[in-house]
Amino acid sequence: MVTRWSVEVDRGVCIGASVCANYAPGHFELADGKSRPLAAVIDPDDAVLDAAETCPVAALAVRDADSGALLAPEE
Repeated sequence: MVTRWSVEVDRGVCIGASVCANYAPGHFELADGKSRPLAAVIDPDDAVLDAAETCPVAALAVRDADSGALLAPEE
């Protein structure tokens, strides 16, 4: 079974630092000064986990798309 991840950005928390777009440019872009995922569900990519762990305001959440378990950032 192939695992897929869901990617979320809390645009109310995002400050537009673009850390996510720098770490994982194929998965995030800035729109109106805030980050947004290019796709809601993705194949696993460690760069996306790094982006979520590095976001200065913890605006990103990466979850297992099937179970909803939080993968990053670590709590």
